[in-house]
Amino acid sequence: MSTGRESPRRREVLELLRAAAAPLGVTDVAERMRVHPNTVRFHLDALVSEGMVQRRTEEPSGRGRPRTVYAAEPGMHRGGTRGYRLLAQMLLSQLASTGPDAHRAATEAGRAWGAFLVDPAPPLRPPTAGQAADGLVALLDDLGFAPTAEHGEEGAAAPERIRLRHCPFLELAEEYGQLVCPLHLGLMQGALAGLRAPLDAARLEPFATPDSCVAHLRTAPV
Repeated sequence: MSTGRESPRRREVLELLRAAAAPLGVTDVAERMRVHPNTVRFHLDALVSEGMVQRRTEEPSGRGRPRTVYAAEPGMHRGGTRGYRLLAQMLLSQLASTGPDAHRAATEAGRAWGAFLVDPAPPLRPPTAGQAADGLVALLDDLGFAPTAEHGEEGAAAPERIRLRHCPFLELAEEYGQLVCPLHLGLMQGALAGLRAPLDAARLEPFATPDSCVAHLRTAPV
């Protein structure tokens, strides 16, 4: 279903309801907008289905049939665009201004989120290096990195590298790579630590090729 931001008429209906001192019926809205009631009814039904408008029955003060009226749902309008990239730029620029500690803070933030995003290993059943690598690849795939595990020696217990062919924060990484890339590395380290894996993300090679970054893995004590 399209939202009010995609339909000027529907947005007009919603704004009229927001400005009204009391709930309005279809005829009330149609008269104020000078359009046919069926047009108003169509947009009101859509706004109700989107959860932006309430429909209820109002009992008459005297004789007559109950009347169906509409009122805008209370709260901030959830249509419109979002500025999450601008928010990320604001936060990253503030972090970058803190100086030499910014790199370490970004890495630690990534580690904390990496540990948060994985299911911890049961106390007596830590994963093998291969299982941990599979879990890390699955997490990175869910996050939109388009990862591919790359093995070195044939028969190795775990891959040596994970190639990342997509960066979900590409523009931010190009602008604030000194923070975004350490955050990515920290995320992988935190995930493996949360799994109690005998594997670690040793380093991240940003833009190792024009179309990919490479995370280098190494075995590590549990």
